Amino acid sequence: MTVQGSENSSRRGRRSSTMGGMPLNDMPWWRWRTHVRSALHMLSDPVFQRDVWLAGVDGYGDVTDAVYRLVEDTWLDNWSAEKYVGTIFRDSQEAALVDTAVLRVLRIMHQVGPDAPVAAYLEHEAWPEAVRAARDAHVRLAASDGDDPDVPPRSLEILRIVTRSG
Repeated sequence: MTVQGSENSSRRGRRSSTMGGMPLNDMPWWRWRTHVRSALHMLSDPVFQRDVWLAGVDGYGDVTDAVYRLVEDTWLDNWSAEKYVGTIFRDSQEAALVDTAVLRVLRIMHQVGPDAPVAAYLEHEAWPEAVRAARDAHVRLAASDGDDPDVPPRSLEILRIVTRSG
């Protein structure tokens, strides 16, 4: 029997399996967690919203894209994040913070419409409250994963690479 040398290893060129020192896949549904975190990150950063979304910078989607990432796989628009404790979220506190953010953002989306321009969201009277709720959830999830919550949001291309999707 011949043992393959390291030059033939299928592990060569493998990406890191950690994010901020925490195992990237320590949560069973870490890809979904990554999408939720990406959305919360963008929804929680008013500077990003002004400099990227409002300015129309390519590569980051818009408010509707972020909301879609937040609820697309999780159906958090239909049920509580508590359902995912142990799979996407580490504990009930993370879940509660995510639920609050989802409800606040969706309420605005239903009022202004999913095809509304970015400015309609940012100028909505309840937007600062939604941003605060998203920030609370983002900070908690980032801290739980050992990440700095204050780094700028990553592009959608980086998100695809990190999750190996799309």
